[in-house]
Amino acid sequence: MTSRERVERAIRHQEPDRVPLDLGGSVVTGMHVSSVYELRQILGLDEPGTPVKVVEPFQMLGEIETDLLDAVGADVVPLGASRNMFGFVNENWKPWTTFDGTPVLVPGAFNTQPEPNGDLLMYPQGDRSAPPSGRMPAGGWYFDAIVRQPDLQAHPPTVEDNLEEFGPLSEDDLRHFEEEADRLFTATDKAIFANFGGTSFGDIATVPGVQLKYPRGIRDIEEWYISTVSRTDHVHRIFERQCEIALQNWEQIYQRVGDKVSVVFVTGTDFGTQQGLFIAPDSYRRLFFPFHRAVNAWVHQNTPWKTFIHSCGAVFPLIEQFIEAGFDIINPVQCSAAGMDPQALKETYGSRIAFWGGGIDTQHTLPFGNPEAVAAEAKERMRVFGRGGGFVFNSVHNVQAKTPAENLRALYETVQASGLYPLD
Repeated sequence: MTSRERVERAIRHQEPDRVPLDLGGSVVTGMHVSSVYELRQILGLDEPGTPVKVVEPFQMLGEIETDLLDAVGADVVPLGASRNMFGFVNENWKPWTTFDGTPVLVPGAFNTQPEPNGDLLMYPQGDRSAPPSGRMPAGGWYFDAIVRQPDLQAHPPTVEDNLEEFGPLSEDDLRHFEEEADRLFTATDKAIFANFGGTSFGDIATVPGVQLKYPRGIRDIEEWYISTVSRTDHVHRIFERQCEIALQNWEQIYQRVGDKVSVVFVTGTDFGTQQGLFIAPDSYRRLFFPFHRAVNAWVHQNTPWKTFIHSCGAVFPLIEQFIEAGFDIINPVQCSAAGMDPQALKETYGSRIAFWGGGIDTQHTLPFGNPEAVAAEAKERMRVFGRGGGFVFNSVHNVQAKTPAENLRALYETVQASGLYPLD
């Protein structure tokens, strides 16, 4: 099978020739640039000192080039917006070095400013005349959002304030999606995983608006969560208008990219913690479910795309509602969280929603185990989740920095060697 056929068959709950693999298909299924560098080195793809591009500077994710995709047997390629999380284009690459000494390339507008304590400040759209919107702590690995919320008493928030980043797409935006979809579809046989943006209602990674020079409205993380209870009607109106804008944008996008896309990223809002839900099921039902259902319904009525929800944590009690809302795929399948037993997940929901992730624990086994433990866990997860299809192998969220390269090699060698159907 081609990679595209393999992924599409798996997410239709049919067994392909082997378990499909995603590495770098999205901003939640990638790898920190330092680990990409180490993986390329141990696989012999680069000479020592060869830099790796930082393609998503907020999380410092590294580029997964075609040679690395082929080396690990990955089946997915990303289709994202022309601008990254900080609002500038990945172009005009220049050398940079991470705190751990990894040589990388960063976009030309990657303009950091050191603080006296060694922290690094990042600026929205690379504009140092605006207040900084991100901070990488000294010795750190990625950026934290800097809250820049105006005084809400002096400037009471309006619905429009929190919609600034969700405006109608420009012709340049549409042309970018069209050209990238054409390029990826014709130049590769991989499944295209698209993130068109605009539908992650209340995603706390995007609420602060790190790409905005002077964000308005509710931008403080704590204030946002409080507002879902104290200003529920206000947040609901934001979501209503956000949904309208997004679907108008997606109608135009579909006219340009058509059926080339296999999977579309709908939401990255987290609803779980390590030990339980972050939101009561009835609260999810009132505030988020209507908009998830509206987006999924539009996609399924108008396109062949499959819809993808990313939600970390112990979300087992919400999966029934995710399915009812129309999601086809759930990620990252955090099996270490309370109640997220792989066998129970597969037996309860495996015929109705596909699992994209859950392949290896990135909090414990992958960074702190040995190659044998990594291989054993990967084999077991493929055996459990892969039966009958409905599974795309990926780590639980992005692979972090300082992950031993030997463990990474063991992981991808195991997927290739032990992922053939019929599974043991």
